[in-house]
Amino acid sequence: MDSTTLVSDELEAGADLVHRFNQDFEVDVAFWLKESDEDPWYLYIASDAITDDNRRDGYRSVMRATSEAPSVYLDPFQVKVVSAHTPLAEAAAEINRKYPGRIATRVGPAPFGGQYIKAAYIYPRQVVGQAG
Repeated sequence: MDSTTLVSDELEAGADLVHRFNQDFEVDVAFWLKESDEDPWYLYIASDAITDDNRRDGYRSVMRATSEAPSVYLDPFQVKVVSAHTPLAEAAAEINRKYPGRIATRVGPAPFGGQYIKAAYIYPRQVVGQAG
């Protein structure tokens, strides 16, 4: 997954993980992010319920979900569990509000969450379990 574009198998594996994670923590927004050409893709799962005090529980949920439904297209160490109040998560949520749709929205290269990124794919609200 070092290329600039994610393939549909990776997007589907990420969506499946988000659904499973949502059983433990309500997901506000989820997105894949590639900060630069040199950086790998990471799947960010953002929840208002995630705090510094329970972030480990969030990663346990990721490990549980990936062990229940392993995928060659997603490594649990590619996942970052964050608060919905981080600048990156807020930027992704704002894009979902502006551009609602049924497929992932691609962004970049562009400014995003206070930094310049190579690319991001933001899952639509339906994927994270919210009404469109």
